[in-house]
Amino acid sequence: MVGVGLIGTGFMGKCHAIAWNAVGTVFPDVEKPKLVHLGEVNDELARRKAGEFGFAKGSGDWRAVVEDPDVEIVSLTTPNQFHPEMAVAILQAGKHLWCEKPMAPSFAEAETMAAAAKQSGKVAVLGYNYIQNPAIRHIGALLEEKIIGDVNLVRIEMDEDFMADSEALFFWKHEASSGYGALDDFAVHPLSLIKVLFGRVSRVMCDMVKPYADRKTASGARRAVETYDIASVLMRLENGVAGTLMVNRSAWGRKGRIAIQIFGSKGSILYDQERMNEFQLYLTADRPTEQGYRTVLVAPHHKPYDSFLPAPGHGLGFNDLKMIECRELLMRIAGRPARIIDFDEGLEIERTVHAMARSFQEQRWVDVRQGSGQGVTP
Repeated sequence: MVGVGLIGTGFMGKCHAIAWNAVGTVFPDVEKPKLVHLGEVNDELARRKAGEFGFAKGSGDWRAVVEDPDVEIVSLTTPNQFHPEMAVAILQAGKHLWCEKPMAPSFAEAETMAAAAKQSGKVAVLGYNYIQNPAIRHIGALLEEKIIGDVNLVRIEMDEDFMADSEALFFWKHEASSGYGALDDFAVHPLSLIKVLFGRVSRVMCDMVKPYADRKTASGARRAVETYDIASVLMRLENGVAGTLMVNRSAWGRKGRIAIQIFGSKGSILYDQERMNEFQLYLTADRPTEQGYRTVLVAPHHKPYDSFLPAPGHGLGFNDLKMIECRELLMRIAGRPARIIDFDEGLEIERTVHAMARSFQEQRWVDVRQGSGQGVTP
């Protein structure tokens, strides 16, 4: 029974805790984990959250989790500026690591994390749960079958509105220390889908925008916003496919949208994360009199939907994708084939993001393999 530690108990920390609690019930092909130790910013919060989340104990110092001999794997769900120090310490302590995305604010820090993972010999993976969706898995299978022929364009957008209110207060995601903004906070998710469906990105041209130049602080003063909530990118993939990527954290009315449009020589596929249990398929092979987009509902034959539900069309949710990701992690640790993004693959996503930022800074196309710049000026 693998011993689990958790550092951080916010939105994603709770998602990890739900996954650890449920994974052995939903997927009997992996061993149920033992929830050992939870870390937070103080002892009182740590003990309370340990009780809520089902961990045996809680500590107000994250190092206590890392040093616990009963902890074999650590879920790291803190803000990403804390990832480098914590991730390296976890790996050097001989623990497996499940780290939320993105890896780190700078590419150099991400490289350090990847090097630590390689040196440790432990499994180190990143929290890209959208790739686990049975709908996305089946879209990938359809692309391998070339059911829509040769793909010529992929268009992908990610939008939410949690930063759309101009009167909302300044918080840590507006600080340059957190990264570029929507580009690394958001775009990494669409890029994870690009990776599993199509492979690597080759070249990029990026523009970024701040819809609000400053925001009020809790004291009533105004502070300049240091990150970019909107980014638009032209891409060329290594397989020759053209692509566009648009991300926006200030898009009123959008709650969890990742919209994918895939156009091929014999049809097209559409998907929207806000309707995550369905996708649309158009095939030129249909008779002209009936040609049109058909809606495909996710069902038990779209694995691993059947592990959750025996009936089609009832629908999975965000936390269910995290459970699937948790199972894939445990399979990787057990030496079994797994669909998951490890630190080496995650570093390629980070490299792509930093190439996009460099493209914006230099106002030109950038080759991803040469585009790991040091950031942009706020």
